[in-house]
Amino acid sequence: SYAGCGLPYYVGKVIPDRSGLVVNTPEKFQDLTGAQVCTGMEVTKVNRADKTVEAVCTDTGETSVWPYDKLVIASGASPIRPDLPGLDLPQVFFMRTPDDAVALRDAVEAGGIKKAVVVGGGFIGLEIAENLNAMGVRCNVLDMAPHVLPGFDREIQEYVENHLADMGINTMTGTRFEGVLGDGRVEKVQTGKRALKADAVVLSIGIRANTAFLADTGIEMAPNRTILVDDHMRTNDPDIYAVGDCAMVKNRITGKDAWSPMGSTANIAGRVAAENIAGGDAVYSGAMGTAVCHLPELNVGKTGLSEAQAKEAGYDAVSVLTVVDDKAHYMPGAGNFIIKLVADRASRRILGVQVLGKGEVDKAVDICVAAIAMKATADDMSDMDFAYAPPFSTAIHPLAHTVNVLMNKMDGALDSFTPAEFEEGKAEGYRIIDASPAPAIEGAPYVDLTKVRGEAEGLGKDEPLLLVCAKGKRAYLTQNLLKYYGYTNTKVLEGGLLFNRAAIEEAMEEE
Repeated sequence: SYAGCGLPYYVGKVIPDRSGLVVNTPEKFQDLTGAQVCTGMEVTKVNRADKTVEAVCTDTGETSVWPYDKLVIASGASPIRPDLPGLDLPQVFFMRTPDDAVALRDAVEAGGIKKAVVVGGGFIGLEIAENLNAMGVRCNVLDMAPHVLPGFDREIQEYVENHLADMGINTMTGTRFEGVLGDGRVEKVQTGKRALKADAVVLSIGIRANTAFLADTGIEMAPNRTILVDDHMRTNDPDIYAVGDCAMVKNRITGKDAWSPMGSTANIAGRVAAENIAGGDAVYSGAMGTAVCHLPELNVGKTGLSEAQAKEAGYDAVSVLTVVDDKAHYMPGAGNFIIKLVADRASRRILGVQVLGKGEVDKAVDICVAAIAMKATADDMSDMDFAYAPPFSTAIHPLAHTVNVLMNKMDGALDSFTPAEFEEGKAEGYRIIDASPAPAIEGAPYVDLTKVRGEAEGLGKDEPLLLVCAKGKRAYLTQNLLKYYGYTNTKVLEGGLLFNRAAIEEAMEEE
């Protein structure tokens, strides 16, 4: 039993020794639990009628038969290996087992890898790129999808892509991987656009459930060949359970099928199945797509539904994006959280969150996990007694701050454009107004909040005005003041300059 999610950090020497990846050996597990562990045994057949399992010893080829009263299928998944040229070259790596991580780190330490292509822009692919980058290897990340980080909203994905570029990791999205070129070793990676020079390729394009051996059993499968189970983790055979990457679970919010190939999900499902096999009545309420990822100088986390997913599921989704302090600003190491919070407009129920920052983004994510699981509304969360001390948080917790902004928006106190709406052109016709503490947008009229005590010179009372400051807070305060003095058509740009600078500069050039 090994820490699959720790493999990228072995490659980057964050985990110095291979032994640090090992959670349990067969001997250790047997001593701790009394369970017999038989490795090197490939299960080839499940006979439901006589309740037996056939297995072949990988060393001797000998077949053995194992009877069961209850059967648990936890056969996991394997990395997808496309049928493309060049994948047998020695500098092509996968990332699924400790041996994979050891092989890649050894190759980097041997000095022959200066440029690498990582195929796949999910969590593991980006973490591999981060660790290779830390080892001095220049990385290109390829993905067929329009953006990296599946499950996040587009503006968050684009922010991460721009950040990675600043860190020296180039992402090539919407790009098809077509194979590897080289004579005896990797020399180039062929894409649908052009060939890229490379010394190594790491494939992280997804996994496929290990369920082929169940093809003729009658056990019900989803279209992706994962095993369908109920909320007790039972298959359509009441004596057979399935857990982990080979099983399909439900989404806790929508109730629809959801594949959640995560170690966290596997452990929860494993406990539920074990309790039920032992005579209990445990229920798994479902996964929420919770995830967190460490990138160079940026942590990324999410749970629940993105805004796009919420709309697709039929919700009237409303969102806000805030830039808030992650701890008291005067403390060493203080930084920002970028928080996108999604709710259902009618019920005000929290549906999802996405968080970026150098600090502990999992803190805000995990609070939202609890809130969403308990079907909390924004109003429920607005006065929660979150922990505060300057080294840890702010007096108004960063998530509570975001909840307050969301409530202001739903109640009509805040009129704003989200970054996505701004990029889509919904602010066309609005004049950008710089509401920063000091002028920060070249070419934009500047309004100093502290000097507005009536009509603002040069601004029409009914003129469409888009108020922009560093993070969004000062623009909101300016909006309140202008409303008081009779300005009827103002909007705040959520996320301010910190999140939208490139888009604002482009808009100013067009003006």
